[in-house]
Amino acid sequence: MTARPLVVTAGEPAGIGPDLCVLIGAQGGLQDARVVGDDSLLRQRATMLGVEFTLDVIDTPFPALVEPGCPDPANAATLLAGLRVAADGCLSGEFRGMVTAPLAKNLINDSGVSFTGHTEFLAEHTGAELPVMLLVAGDLRVALATTHLSLRQVPDALTGERIENVLRVLDAGLRDRFGIASPEIIVCGLNPHAGEGGHLGHEDAEIIAPVITALSADGFCLRGPLPADTAFTRAAGAADAVLAMYHDQGLPVLKHAGFGNAVNVTLGLPIIRTSVDHGTAFDIAGTGKADTGSLRAAIDLARKLRFPS
Repeated sequence: MTARPLVVTAGEPAGIGPDLCVLIGAQGGLQDARVVGDDSLLRQRATMLGVEFTLDVIDTPFPALVEPGCPDPANAATLLAGLRVAADGCLSGEFRGMVTAPLAKNLINDSGVSFTGHTEFLAEHTGAELPVMLLVAGDLRVALATTHLSLRQVPDALTGERIENVLRVLDAGLRDRFGIASPEIIVCGLNPHAGEGGHLGHEDAEIIAPVITALSADGFCLRGPLPADTAFTRAAGAADAVLAMYHDQGLPVLKHAGFGNAVNVTLGLPIIRTSVDHGTAFDIAGTGKADTGSLRAAIDLARKLRFPS
């Protein structure tokens, strides 16, 4: 094990997170990592899947009985405690970075704890002002100006200040984490045809475009606002990342390009954090059918990202 290992959180115990950890561990993919989870559960899942147990576990036992595919909100507090253990280890320098297997947000909310997602939880815990979600699939990188909001809420959330701050975090992340000296970023418009000259909405011309102009004058390399149906095509030209205005504007393209091998990276944190691009898949937990591709890719990318200075 290296002097500064990764830490992997095994995620929702009734889902495929434990399966993925023991499968990758049995294949030698977690030799430089520690896994936060219930040791007895992980050993049980390894036996169920017929693989050798090789994980170095930070044991966080769950209070409620765990059966594959049968989640229990009573285990939510332990899940969140495990996230804090992993994040604190990264903050202290014990771990190089953290990789997270999937959770079920609704179960944590059902337990009485307000939980929007890993991204927001880790930002609050580490004191980060603005986390930015970046999805990576090969050479395609898609960041989000807003994350888990209903479509009705998106236009009100897209202030000039927010878009500017997201672009600054994205630019800094591409430089500091990915080692890109002069990042080129395509910025999507909000409305169809980027507003069609005001006929399909004013946000593109009045909110997004002025930010692009101001940051470009400050040395940023930005193009846009481009219609989303153009931004991801060859006609838009090559770029190091695309900034989408909302969740389902950018993620369908990303997942079409690389579902099963895409990685979620949280920029703006004082730590490295990567995650899978899929959910808990309760229906196949414990069956051996889970695809390890995305978690393996998240682990590989966490090893490559530049360590925070």
